[in-house]
Order: sequence, then structure tokens, then C-alpha cells
Amino acid sequence: MPGLDPSSSGGQENDSPDLDDTEAKIGLEERGASGGVLDRVLSRTRSRSSYLDPGPPPDGGVRAWTQSLCGHLIVCNTWGYISSFGVFQTYYVSALGHPPSDISWIGSVQIFLLFFIGTFSGRATDYGLFKPTILLGSFFMLFGVFMTSLSTKYWQLFLAQGVCTGIGNGLLFCPTLSVLSTYFTTKRSLAIGFAASGSATGGLIFPAIVQQLLYEIGFPWTVRVLGFVMLAMQVIAVAFTKQRLPPRRSGPLVEWPAFRELSYTLFSLGMFMNFWGLYFAFYYVGSYARNVLGLSQQQSINDLLVINGVGMVGRLVPAYLADHYFGPLNTLIPFACVSGILLFCWAAVSSSGGLLAFDVIYGLFASGIQSLFPATLSSLTTDLKKSGIRMGMVFSVVSFACLTGSPLGGALIQKRGGDYLYAQMFAASALTCGCFTLLAARLVRTGPRIMARV
Repeated sequence: MPGLDPSSSGGQENDSPDLDDTEAKIGLEERGASGGVLDRVLSRTRSRSSYLDPGPPPDGGVRAWTQSLCGHLIVCNTWGYISSFGVFQTYYVSALGHPPSDISWIGSVQIFLLFFIGTFSGRATDYGLFKPTILLGSFFMLFGVFMTSLSTKYWQLFLAQGVCTGIGNGLLFCPTLSVLSTYFTTKRSLAIGFAASGSATGGLIFPAIVQQLLYEIGFPWTVRVLGFVMLAMQVIAVAFTKQRLPPRRSGPLVEWPAFRELSYTLFSLGMFMNFWGLYFAFYYVGSYARNVLGLSQQQSINDLLVINGVGMVGRLVPAYLADHYFGPLNTLIPFACVSGILLFCWAAVSSSGGLLAFDVIYGLFASGIQSLFPATLSSLTTDLKKSGIRMGMVFSVVSFACLTGSPLGGALIQKRGGDYLYAQMFAASALTCGCFTLLAARLVRTGPRIMARV
């Protein structure tokens, strides 16, 4: 029978291996396909892992120093504008007829919001919202400047220059410095010092513009010129700033356990005391020149230009010393000590030459405090992913010192009948207490070792 034909049977048996070969090929293809998918998944995982771990900070190079340059421009627009408030203080007192303590609240609210909002903007930066935060901050800052140009009453200036610009500064300052600190290790103090020296750049540019234009084109257009200059710098800065570390989406808004570190708590308290008295001279040196020494408006603005202008050197030199020799906290302590002594000495100034000498020396040492503050704070943070929140927390602490320091000084001037002695002693005492508190923070962190670098 055909079905029993050996050749037929053999043919069926020969067909089986063909089917097995086909199944084997299909299996190999399936395994190959799944293997390709697995390889792609692993490749993406490895790629994502490399994203989550960007590696150590570059600590130099074009990319890192570009961030420092952008930080310089942003600080120029924030702290530089605030440091120039002395020229507005003198003008507003004469134009509005309000006492100095009332006018100083405008500048104090700017600094308060710059620091206080740091808690929230710093956490937003850690969360990965760096770009949206600085874009929103840029809008508020520039909107406040242009609204200031339209203001004619005290409450309008308070809302525009104090509140609106202050909110913008708060959304810009802490994120910029916290991101910058992640690009550097051994050169961090110098990089942050260069960024902080933007305050000196703005402190020279903005008062000079006001000095040249205020009586030529009037207050509204002078402020608009300032706004257009700030707009140009802000566009460059926002375009090139970039967050290096991946977002840290978990974690609280405030890291309360950080205050269990005694050195961190003492540092926060010490900087509160320092900032309580630090800005009194920057706000009132122009008024002192006019009201006490009888100098002209032009000479009073020149004093403000000097005290701000020397800040370029005063920010870079201590940052270099901190990086290469002493460490940021070791450098900060003597700068706070000398600044307090100089404020005591200010009470003895009775001539234009003496005031100029005070402007130069105090501007150098007080600027050193401002540049070393964020550098020291970042050195107290071992986990760079928490740099934003921990920096913002201390900023919020010192914000209340900045809010009340200058108005307290103004109130003391009024109580003394226009004499500056009480206010000078208050500011000097605050800085001296801050110096001793920072010294205690250093002893807690290093022990009695004199040569310890921290």
C-alpha cells in the first residue's frame, strides 16, 4: 500500500526534521527579537543612569566658568540694583519728604524678599524647575523696575521697587548660586566670588547712570534706562544658565534636621547678626555725606560709587584666599571682625577725606562678607543635591535681619535728632556679635585646632 511504502514512510520521517528546523529558526528569531528589545532597554537604562549621575563637577573649563559669568550678570541685576539704593534713598527723602526710616523700608523689603523667597526658589531648583523659576523671576524683576519709573507716591514705590522687584530677586538669586555651586569643588569660592562681584559691577553702573541722567532726562526715563540695561544682561544670563544635576523630586520644603547640626545653626545665627548691621553704611553713607558733612549731591553719589566700586576687589581677593589658603569660614571671620571695627570708627569721621577712606576700607571688607557668605554656606553642605534647600533656609533666616536692620538704623537716627551715633553703634555691635558667633561655629566644626582649614 502506498501508505506503507518504505520510501513514503522515510519521506514523512525526513519531513519532521524540516519542521523542527523551522521551529528552531522561529525560536531563534524570537529570542533574537526579545534580546534586541532587552538590549535596547538596558541601553536606555544605562543612558538614564548616566543622566542620573552626571559625574563629578568640572571645576573649571568653558562650561563651568560660563555659569559663573551668567551668575555675575544676574547678581549685577539683583544685588547691584539693591546696592545702588543709597542713591534712591537720598533722592526719595528730598523728593517725597518722608523720613529716612520710611524710605529705607523700600530697600529693606527688597533684600528681605530676595533672601526669604530663597527657601522656595531653592527647593524649586532642586526639584528641577530652575529655568521656569528664573524666567518668572526675570519677569517680576523687570516689571518692578519699569513700574518704578511710573511711580510718583511712596506706596507706589514701595510696591514696585520694594515688593515686585524683591520677589523677582528672590526667584533669581538663590537658584543661580545653588546651581553654580554644583559646577565647582576646589575653585568654588572663587567662582561664587566672581558671581557675587556682580554686585560691585551693578553698584558702579546703576548709580553712575542715575548721576548722569537724573537731572538731564528726569526720574522716569532714568529708571527706564536702568530697566533696559538690566533686560539686556538678563537675556544673556537666562539663555546660557543650565542646571547640571538631575532633579531631586522627593524631600521636604524645609530640611529641619539640618538645624540639629550645631555648626549650621550657629552659622545661620552669626550671619543673621552680620546682615543686621552690614547694609546700614551702604544705605546711609550718601545721606551722611549730605546731612552731616554738608557735601553736595554729586559728592554723596561719589561716596556711594566708591563704597560699591571697591567691592570688585573685596569679593575676589577673599574668595581666592579662601580657595587656596584658609577655607571660606576661616576667611569670613576676620572680615566680619574688621567690618564691625570700621563701623565703630565711622562715628569719628568728620571730613570728606575721612569719609572717603572709610568708604574704601569698609567697602573692601563688607564686600568680602557678601561673597564669602554663599561660598561658606555651600561648603557646609556635603550633598550637592540639597544645596538649593539648605542655602535657601539660611537665606530665609538672614532675610529678617535685612528687613529690619536699615529701618532700625533710620529710626535711631530720628531718635538722636539726625545724629548717626546710635545707628552706627547698633550696626557695629551687630557685626561684632556676628563675628563671635561665627567663631563659635568654627570651634564646633573643627574643635580647638587653630590651623584647621574650613
